[in-house]
Formats: sequence, structure tokens, C-alpha cells
Amino acid sequence: MLDQVSTPQDGVVDVDIARRTVFDKPDALRGVRVVELATLVLGPAAASFLAEMGAEVIKVELPPAGDTMRYITPGQFWKDASLGFQPVNHNKLHVGLDVHSADGQLLFKQLVARADVVIENLKAGAMERKFGLGYRQLRDVNPSLVYLANTGFGQWGPFSSGRASYDALAQAASGFAAISHFRGRPPLKTNTFIGDWTGACLSATAVMIALFHRRRTGRGQFIDFAQSEGLIRLLDWTWAYIGLTGRDREPLGNLDVAMSPAAIFPSRNGPVAIAAPLDLEFRGLCQAMGQPELADDVRFEGQAARLVEENLAILHDIVGHWVQRQTSEEVVRVAQECGFAAAPVVCSRDQYQNEHLRARGAVWQFEDPVYGEAVEYGPVPKMSASPGRVRWTARPVGFDNDYVFGTLLGMSLRRISELEAAGAISSWDDRPGARPPADWNGEGLLVGRNGR
Repeated sequence: MLDQVSTPQDGVVDVDIARRTVFDKPDALRGVRVVELATLVLGPAAASFLAEMGAEVIKVELPPAGDTMRYITPGQFWKDASLGFQPVNHNKLHVGLDVHSADGQLLFKQLVARADVVIENLKAGAMERKFGLGYRQLRDVNPSLVYLANTGFGQWGPFSSGRASYDALAQAASGFAAISHFRGRPPLKTNTFIGDWTGACLSATAVMIALFHRRRTGRGQFIDFAQSEGLIRLLDWTWAYIGLTGRDREPLGNLDVAMSPAAIFPSRNGPVAIAAPLDLEFRGLCQAMGQPELADDVRFEGQAARLVEENLAILHDIVGHWVQRQTSEEVVRVAQECGFAAAPVVCSRDQYQNEHLRARGAVWQFEDPVYGEAVEYGPVPKMSASPGRVRWTARPVGFDNDYVFGTLLGMSLRRISELEAAGAISSWDDRPGARPPADWNGEGLLVGRNGR
């Protein structure tokens, strides 16, 4: 599998970025330690991105149930694991720690004292109010700490106080949903957690910037990231358009009023995306459609003419009628021949089976030490010297308690047992989402200083 299309084409690059050599190279973030106390997607995904690039991430969960995302799954569990939980928790060490208790708070501070980064996504100010573990307390423990607080609407402002956020709220409050539908139809929520995943990427980037700043200055800092503002940043020219025209951006479905033609059209056997905004590309599309004269039609001669509202609609219909008579494969083939862009709309099954994505590691099939053969999303950037990788997927609640507390904090088995008896440290509950798979044979446990 990894030998198929696994090296760059000749002449593209002169470095080795093949999937099969990933584990022969160093981790980019080796030596960076992250303590995560987060739930659902936004905070955990930010930590997961860092873990894929080699950071040591210690995921702290409140035992015995753990992260709420462990029980959010589309109708079924896989080997007692949530399908929603696995993709946002790659390569992490999982500990069960009750930070409501004084012992749990002390242990959390001991972890932070040995860490570079803390990531949380509780309600604004909740880490300090509920647990006494906010930035102001933790910077006393670790003055160089980088502290990332992910929330829906920020740490201050009239809309942030005491307000929880979910992806649907972020899509609504950001204005993203207001343009994500067809004219005359109700707003649509994008059917994936786009606010969470985009926010995780942006906030993980902020962590890297803060670490770079710390390397130059020796000083840590507080990062306030608002999920809704992350989606606002995706609205490209929306605000500029309001400022220049005084008009709000309209929802226009598949029409693109900034470049034309560029849309998704139904073909004989499935939808296909076409984009030909440059004049040379548009001329190629006209040739493919058997209507080369359209490239010299005054209505379509140049991008500005093609964006006139009436011309935009006419051209959209012309291209749509042509695509309807083709298969998606025919459209993609002729696009390559004539020099415009086209791609079929693929489903998850197409992606899962795609040899190109598997060879590049975007679809990452591997042997997980706990769950056996698994398939996950792989790291997106393909780095030649220090590539990302997936070593394991998510683990049960408290799976790495002995390793983290015994090795990192130097605690004896006796002391760990005392804290377990007091309820400060705990592991998984006996229910799907929290526990190991039924056929787990004890593999995957890291051996700590206590030998277990």
C-alpha cells in the first residue's frame, strides 16, 4: 500500500517525503510538553495537531466518564470507542484526574510545572472559578507557560460571560451560516464541525507563535481564542464588500460572484466542480463545450464582464446544460486536455478507498496497539525533514496514569494507590466510550519507572 504512488513525481521536488520513511525522521515538536484539559473538539483537536507533529500531550480527563466527546458518535461505537472521539485525540497520553479535589489540583499544577503549554476550552473563566487553575494561578507555577484558552466567544465581552458554545452556534454567530445556502432558503449549518476544526488549526498556530516568542524572549503568554472569530476570518471579502457598497453579502448557493465560471454542476453520473476564471482557462472551457465563440462574446470577454449579474447567470446556465450531457469522468478528462480545472464531488467512501490519499498518508492505515488495525486522518502538511505521524489513536480514560504519574512526577506505586483510593486519580468507567475494547490484551501500556 505505501509503495503505491508514495514518492514525488520526477522534477517536482528533490526531497524524500514518502510515507514509508516518516518514522525514520525526527519529530518536529519533540521536547514540547502540552497539558490538555479540554472536551469535545476545539481544544482537543488543537492539542492533537501538536501531538501529530511530535509534542507530548497529556490529556487530563475527569474520571471515570472522561471527555464528553467519548459518547458523541454517529449511532454506533467501534470497539467500544466513539467515532467522534478518535480523530481528535491522536498520540496523546490519557490520565484520569479529578481536579475538583485539592489533591487533583495539586497534581495538575505539578504537571504544568513540567510543561510548556496548557490547552483548555471551558467556559470563559471557568478554569479559575471552578478549579483555581486559570492562567493567573498557573503562571505562578510556571512563569514561561503558554496558556491557550479556547472558547466560543472569547474571555471577555457581553456575549462571552457564562456562555457555552457548540459548532452550530459559532456558525450562526459568525455569519458563516447566513451565506451558506441558496437564495430564498433558510440558512444551512455546514454538516461538519468546521468552527471547531478551523479554530483548532488557528489556535494551534497561535501556540507555535507563542513558543517562538518565548524562545526569543523567555516569556510565556496567554492566548484568548474565540471559535466564532475564527469563522469570521474565513468570510474573505464579506466585510470589504459591505464597506464599499453598503450591501450585505447574499447567499447564492453554487454561484460565485467573485469569479466566473466557478460552481458545482450536476453531470450524468454525479456532481462535478468546474472553475475557469482566467481568460485562458475560460477559452479552454468554451473549446471543450464546442462553443469557442463564447470566449469572444462581449458578455463574457474578461472576468469583469463575466461577473455582471445578468451575464453570470447566463453563463452559469450554459455551462450547466453542457455538464448535464457529460459524465463526471468526461468533464475531468476534457478539463485536463483543454486547460481548465474540474474535479468530481467525492464521498467519504471514495476518499477511504483512494490510492492517492492512502499513499500520501492523508488516509492513514496503521496497527494501533490497543484497537488493532485502524484507519485515521493523517497529518496534512507533508514535511521533508520532520514529518507528522499517527502513532496511536485515542485511548481509554486514565490509560496512562501509571506512566505519567510514576515516570513524569516520580510517584511511587503506593502513593498512586493512595490517590486512587481518595478518588483523585482514576481510570475508565465500564461502559462504551470510556473502556478498552473487549478483546484488548493489555498491549499499548507504556512502562514507567514503577515497572507497570
